[in-house]
Amino acid sequence: MTPQQSRPSRRALLGGAAVAAFAVAAGSGTARAAHRAHPWPTEFPLPDGWLPEGITIGSAPYAYMGSRANGAIHRTDLRTGRGAVLHEGAPGLAAIGLKLGDDGLLYVAGGAGGTARLVDARTGELRTTYELTAPTGHFVNDVVLLRDRAWFTDSRDAVLYGVPRGRGGTVRALPLTGDWEQLPDVNNANGIVSTPDGREVIVVKSTPGELYRVCPRTGRATRIALSGAESVVNGDGLVRVGRTLYVVQNRLNVVTVFDLDAGATTATLRRSITDPRFDVPATAARFRDRLYLVNARFTSPQTPQTTFTAVAVPL
Repeated sequence: MTPQQSRPSRRALLGGAAVAAFAVAAGSGTARAAHRAHPWPTEFPLPDGWLPEGITIGSAPYAYMGSRANGAIHRTDLRTGRGAVLHEGAPGLAAIGLKLGDDGLLYVAGGAGGTARLVDARTGELRTTYELTAPTGHFVNDVVLLRDRAWFTDSRDAVLYGVPRGRGGTVRALPLTGDWEQLPDVNNANGIVSTPDGREVIVVKSTPGELYRVCPRTGRATRIALSGAESVVNGDGLVRVGRTLYVVQNRLNVVTVFDLDAGATTATLRRSITDPRFDVPATAARFRDRLYLVNARFTSPQTPQTTFTAVAVPL
């Protein structure tokens, strides 16, 4: 140090630090205020005549929604509400339930067509189609990703289909046994999620409104006892966050929220979520502190001119 140089005083250093801290705090406050001034939308439109039912969201803020009309898939940016068709689909196809995997693929349940399709979530390219069932008498409804397989429900047959993830492997048809009793001419198995321990799956039986825990090795189904609710009739999509289970009861326009015990043997009703914007919500997906749902509008005319939306509610 030359004689002309001097060290700043401790008071000056502390004062400078205080000014810097104030500037950072002010900047953070401005950022928070800007976020509050421009919050993410809680409702966004889908194309007219879309006939939505499934929705899935990964780690990025994009929702993918399937179409019952032709199997197309729409991608929406949750930050802006703007979106576009990612996958065009084709006549005779349907996209009912769908899940986005960490492999970048969308696993799509094909409804009455009896198929499972794998679609690239980035490009919209169709990668693979699996013929799971005969083309009549079945309805491949929803899907969950569990370890090395994607498990699909069939609302018209007492079976789950295990589609291999990755290279190789064959489709496995897993008959449901144990407490499961298939009812004729109604929708049975519908939404599906993994259990909290990741070893089994939980399936909602829309009619008469029951929850089951199913072992993917044996197919044995064990009915989950409900506490605080008589049933989950019209149960459609399921979302699980930890030991909290969200059940979308479509025609009732409600999402019922249950606490699962450690073994997923009992589901205790905690509360219900309703919203005036619900119009027969079919399925849901979570992103951060919100639940996003598609309005299937099953009780409205299902025409090419019918309007459709997706909505978000706080968890």
